[in-house]
Amino acid sequence: MENDNLIVGLPAGSLADPSRGGNLINLLKSAGFPARGYEKGGPSTFPIMPYLVGWDGRPQEFGAQLGLGEIDIAIGGDDWIRERVLEFKYEFNQDIAPRKILSLERGSVSIVIIARPPGAASCETWLTDLLARNRLVTMVSEMPYVALEWFQAKSAALGFGESHAAFSVQKFKTPPRIASGIVIYETWGKTEAKVKNGSVDFGLEITQTGSAIQNYGLRIVDEIMSSETGIWANPRIRQNPAKYDLARMFLLNLYGSIFAENKVLVFFNAKKEYVPRLLDYLRDNQLFGDEPTMNEGANFTEFSVQMDTQSTTLPLARARFELAMLGATHIETIPLESCIPGLDAVDF
Repeated sequence: MENDNLIVGLPAGSLADPSRGGNLINLLKSAGFPARGYEKGGPSTFPIMPYLVGWDGRPQEFGAQLGLGEIDIAIGGDDWIRERVLEFKYEFNQDIAPRKILSLERGSVSIVIIARPPGAASCETWLTDLLARNRLVTMVSEMPYVALEWFQAKSAALGFGESHAAFSVQKFKTPPRIASGIVIYETWGKTEAKVKNGSVDFGLEITQTGSAIQNYGLRIVDEIMSSETGIWANPRIRQNPAKYDLARMFLLNLYGSIFAENKVLVFFNAKKEYVPRLLDYLRDNQLFGDEPTMNEGANFTEFSVQMDTQSTTLPLARARFELAMLGATHIETIPLESCIPGLDAVDF
């Protein structure tokens, strides 16, 4: 039945570019979900799994779509999901609760407050002085409701909760609708320039390194949150067993691909007389869990070991050399595309 298909929100923009956004298109492919049309701007389909329905969209919108049940799961950032949840709360007095069910370990950014505070003033000192001098303050942000949540909590803690309680979210730079409180101008980019040139008192910025903020002569006065790309779900899909199983399948296979990143399988052979010392080496270096994987023959034993190519404790090259010194032969290294520990690796 069509209503049992799993509708998957696929983020357009840089995340769809094979050379950017953590190479999401290849991650989907290695997980067993090759997408057609996604990297070309859509429409996206899953040709070998027609019960997965691609919904091309912007990650800024997925929080609302998940909350309202228009899509079942989506790939999006913590920050934009939070923004939509807060928008529904502040503007519509509605609670929506998309649930993060898997980190993709990609797209890490920080959400920060930027300003031009004098000297080395702390966030509290700078903001207290600003609010004491101005009944109405202004800021600019791509995420106005995340900014509003921060401001209301901070101003209340500093004793300005009542005097600056009113708020207005507006387009940049429309006339203020309120006489006191905070006006948050919603904008799409170049936040730093608007703060540097004095159009607003301060701003909220999304940053990876902070270098652009420094280049504009601004300071990060506070960090609101860290964000990364993950898989989010509409919790109500649990009420549909068919959709729920499809979501678990999607989740488990994506987990397997992420878990396998930077991991390889090392296969090697050993004569019977060398097996004890090779086992000691594997045990001493914690290269197996409960027991090593071994295939025993008449004269030789074949081992397979999973290793992390990024390990600095036991680099792969050193391990292969030391195994050879202990009698290992025919040492082969095979990249892993997926590694699923078991069904209990994921749950929601």
